[in-house]
Amino acid sequence: LLSRREQPIFSTRAHVFQIDPATKRNWIPASKHALTVSYFYDATRSVYRIISVGGTKAIINSTITPNMTFTKTSQKFGQWADSRANTVYGLGFASEQHLSQFAEKFQEVKEAARLAREKSQDKPELTNPALSLTSHQVLPSPIISSNGPGEDKLFRSQSADVEITTEKERLKKMLSEGSVSEVQWEAEFFSLQDNNNKLVAALHEANANVDQWKKQLTAYQEETETLRQRVAELESQGTHDSSSENNKEELSQTLEELELLIKAKDEEIQMLKSQKCGRWEAEGEREETLQKLQELEARNAELEQRLQLAEQSLAESLAEREKIQSEVTKVAELMDVKIFELSEIRQGLAKLVES
Repeated sequence: LLSRREQPIFSTRAHVFQIDPATKRNWIPASKHALTVSYFYDATRSVYRIISVGGTKAIINSTITPNMTFTKTSQKFGQWADSRANTVYGLGFASEQHLSQFAEKFQEVKEAARLAREKSQDKPELTNPALSLTSHQVLPSPIISSNGPGEDKLFRSQSADVEITTEKERLKKMLSEGSVSEVQWEAEFFSLQDNNNKLVAALHEANANVDQWKKQLTAYQEETETLRQRVAELESQGTHDSSSENNKEELSQTLEELELLIKAKDEEIQMLKSQKCGRWEAEGEREETLQKLQELEARNAELEQRLQLAEQSLAESLAEREKIQSEVTKVAELMDVKIFELSEIRQGLAKLVES
């Protein structure tokens, strides 16, 4: 798959997809897990390729040409078409930053391929388009490939002096034997580095979430204690309400008695009025009767006023009782919500501790 002349210049991790050749619409996953996707540069042929290997199979083997375009279709997904392979490749990244880095590198490599084509048309001799990349281009280094500098020295020596053919052949043999192992080691290195970064980020996020949940749990506990005290106060008020209810019953009974008394007095007044129309045996008896009638009317007015006051007091007591019952209901509902949220937080902490 890889030529001994090729060197990796950039690598990343992504989920690889290929377009369905039947429908040309749906994506088909090329692997179950994320793979290492690398840019490779062949200094001899001035060719750039994107290569991804899954096990012993080449998932992506795409030669980049100036006519290719890498398109971002979402925040974490991009694609490009390869007419030579007669397919469309799609890559799903772990973050938008990884997608942007891959897209920028694609643009740089495409520009380098265009410059290489123009130079090859202008000058037949061998050129090195890798020198035309931008200042932040990642060139082959000993960290990525241990044989990189030796191979680069080989090509410089070949262009300068043709008398070291034996050394060149020996180095080519070493490169051909170690190229497959280098790619596997590189894939393993990027895989371990990516997993380590994910674990560190997850650990930091978990610690931050634990601290936040502890603070929220403390706040909920304090608020729950406050609500419990409020409920206790309302329950004590409810005890007073029971005594108030007894008073209300007494008031109601008194009202009924007053109504009966008023009714009896009204009947007595009517009877006195009817007797008033009769004959009076003496003037003194008449005046006494009139005075008694006035006293009864005054007593009647007083009883009516007491009745109105008793009715008003009963209405106020009923309104106060309804208000307290409504407040107790609201506090109980709020207590249920807080207790439910508290149980969810405890479950989340338990799951986090188990994980």
